[in-house]
Amino acid sequence: MKFPELLIQAIQRSEIPLRFEPGAEEAVATPVTELLRAWLASHRPDSTRSEFDDGQKALLDQLLDELDGVREVPN
Repeated sequence: MKFPELLIQAIQRSEIPLRFEPGAEEAVATPVTELLRAWLASHRPDSTRSEFDDGQKALLDQLLDELDGVREVPN
């Protein structure tokens, strides 16, 4: 399953009454996704200085792809 789908499902299960027009879940999910993207980006190494930094950058790239729905979230 992709992260955007997981987020929409979580919003739909929440106790927040979303009595808006269609697309309300996506409207709520957008700022959450933007916050997560900024948070992840703040942990990106400035430059690749070590194998650890390479690994951290690779993990951040994977997480951002999941956040954007480009790749599936691992089970």
